[in-house]
Amino acid sequence: MKKPDYKKLLYSLLGVSFFYGTIILLLHSIESDVAGSKMPTWQDALWYVVATITTVGYGDVIPITYWGRTVGFIVMLSSLGVYGLIISQIANFMSTLKEQRELGLNGTDFKNHVVIIGWNDFGRSVIGHLVAAGKQVAVVTKERSSIDTIREYYDSDNVFTLYADYANFDMLEKANIKLASIVFVNLNDDTEKLVYVINLKKHFADLNYVVTLDNGNLKNTFQNAGVTYTICKNEISAKLMASYIFEPDVAVFSEEILAYAHHDHEYDIKQVKITNDNVFVDTFYEKAFFDLKKNCNVILIGIVKAGGQKKFLKNPESSVKIEAGDQLVIMMDGKGRQALKMQYRIIE
Repeated sequence: MKKPDYKKLLYSLLGVSFFYGTIILLLHSIESDVAGSKMPTWQDALWYVVATITTVGYGDVIPITYWGRTVGFIVMLSSLGVYGLIISQIANFMSTLKEQRELGLNGTDFKNHVVIIGWNDFGRSVIGHLVAAGKQVAVVTKERSSIDTIREYYDSDNVFTLYADYANFDMLEKANIKLASIVFVNLNDDTEKLVYVINLKKHFADLNYVVTLDNGNLKNTFQNAGVTYTICKNEISAKLMASYIFEPDVAVFSEEILAYAHHDHEYDIKQVKITNDNVFVDTFYEKAFFDLKKNCNVILIGIVKAGGQKKFLKNPESSVKIEAGDQLVIMMDGKGRQALKMQYRIIE
């Protein structure tokens, strides 16, 4: 990827300006003292040069002396090449800037977003659910052909694409990776993922990482390497397949709640944070359960207690009290999500 050559453009413009500046002064010195001159001032000479090189040619200002016309002849001939040079330089410069923006080399200001390193069909499926849930995503890919595909499918306000070598960790900062909520390492091989995560954590140690594994036996290895979440695609597929065999209706519902609900009649599970001004602060879990069911037709199924180490309490005792900073895990459909937002000002 070539970078915009600011110096070359600047030097070209300065060279052209110097050349025509000299021509203007020369024409003025030749024509100014001649009887009947059309160029008594340097502004008149400037007007003639500009009208000539832009091919407008009003004819109101012209040189009348032999040497003045000779200089004018040089202006007319040079304007063909110089004017074309300026246009080509500017066009090339603008084209380079456009390409640089399309490849993400200008960076992004996304915050609390998801960074996905590696592009494939699985990554595209994940992005679809994230964007539907209102999450911004930065995709890092080393395949130039993937850029146009990503830009075609997703709006740049939601998905930022960076063309970079994965090993160039400085380039990853253009994806604002330090302010990402999580990094999804979406490479093709488990070993490649492990090596990459180890190297990535040397540069960005405080981030949350998630990987998908083909070999579930490597889960502990990845967790010891600092990966926050490890998901074995084969295990999930096997569990879902078994569920379809002996409890198909449960399997259909399970598959539905795993992803974002695109329609009002579809269900999914949300995890919402309780802020200091929320009405459920210092409320018992049992009361929150019945209030949410009655007023929003959503089901509270658990609570994540805030603190030094988060703890997920699934369907806890009714005496558990909700505190600021806790996260409620709620199952709802699209209508319930809207009611929850309007009734309690709770969003995901």
